[in-house]
Amino acid sequence: MKILLVTPYMGEVYGGIPKIVLGIAKGLACLGVTVDVITTNASNPSKLSKPLNVWIEEGAYRVQYFPCFNKNDFIVSSSLVKWMLKNVEDYDIVHTNTLFSPLVSIIHCICKLYRIPYVMTAHGMLEPWALSYKVWKKKVYYSVVEKPALQSASTIQFSCGTEADNAKSLGLNTPTVIIYNGVHPEDFKALPETEPLFEKFPSLQNKTIVLFLGRIDPKKGLDLLAPAFAKVHRHFPQAHLIVAGPDNTGFSSTAQSYFLQAGCINAVTFTGLLTGSLKYAALAAASIYVAPSYSEGFSMSVLEGMASGLPCVITTGCNFPEAAKADAACIVDTNVDSISDALAKYLGNLEQAKELGDRARQFIFQNYTWDVAARKLLQVYTALLNQQPLPKF
Repeated sequence: MKILLVTPYMGEVYGGIPKIVLGIAKGLACLGVTVDVITTNASNPSKLSKPLNVWIEEGAYRVQYFPCFNKNDFIVSSSLVKWMLKNVEDYDIVHTNTLFSPLVSIIHCICKLYRIPYVMTAHGMLEPWALSYKVWKKKVYYSVVEKPALQSASTIQFSCGTEADNAKSLGLNTPTVIIYNGVHPEDFKALPETEPLFEKFPSLQNKTIVLFLGRIDPKKGLDLLAPAFAKVHRHFPQAHLIVAGPDNTGFSSTAQSYFLQAGCINAVTFTGLLTGSLKYAALAAASIYVAPSYSEGFSMSVLEGMASGLPCVITTGCNFPEAAKADAACIVDTNVDSISDALAKYLGNLEQAKELGDRARQFIFQNYTWDVAARKLLQVYTALLNQQPLPKF
């Protein structure tokens, strides 16, 4: 079996999708599937420094980067399209990642032209909040381009049950599967020392750290987190909030203004994107993880927080009710008081917080790994190629 994974971007500034694509690629390759990944050198504000138009071996799978035009995340690549036209028939299935992307839409047209089955992963982009953001642009694009592509897909993969349920109102008749995202447990079993983080950000020394890890974006709920944290900080002055993530849309100044208006900006550090050992050092240094999102598909950063053994305060917008049922995370309504009350609860009882974090790590390692996700996805691919009913998970 030969699978082609497609994403318009692989830069870490784009959040969870690159992590998901690479996690699936590694997981499938470990099962003996031949996996190729094609993408562009898009990043923000510059381009990725990668060899272009050649295969890069990444262990058991390979990746090829193509040059692109990228303005405000409008990404197109003529060389990728030309390559796709020449090589698409070499693959059994094409699996695309992200919606509302002109480049990916062209890939779908090529698949239809050559009658190659394709799978689409929605990544939360069919969620009601996501569709309501920049609504008129999306409404036109969805009607003219995205809906026909979804209707022609062999299957749509959703990352959680809530995401699949919310998409039912769109009236799509395409078969669907639910396969959760995962982590590689080996990345989280031994977190690094925290010194590199404190050397770079000395104001964090001797603080009780609350960590937000994600893109600086309107949907992430920083307008809720600012007054919630300000309220908590009055009672827990040693608490310090790290807001760690890239700003692809110029939203950072607005986000910082939320904390300025709330009166707690001196207890908040905006670090920008943290990668590699610095990201893991932040996870190791934190006492609590918070995700106040309005809308997610299935958050990779939440999985990483839980896998790191952190007590996680997350909103219902994160679409993870299973964590609440397993008593592995604190899930709250998407409002200021609910977020602040939960943060205060765990800042006031760090022993209870640690117990929640220990349950979280065990829950993720048992249920949400890329090995599990890849095995399920392989069953889906096999059913599609054999023209059999899709498995139910």
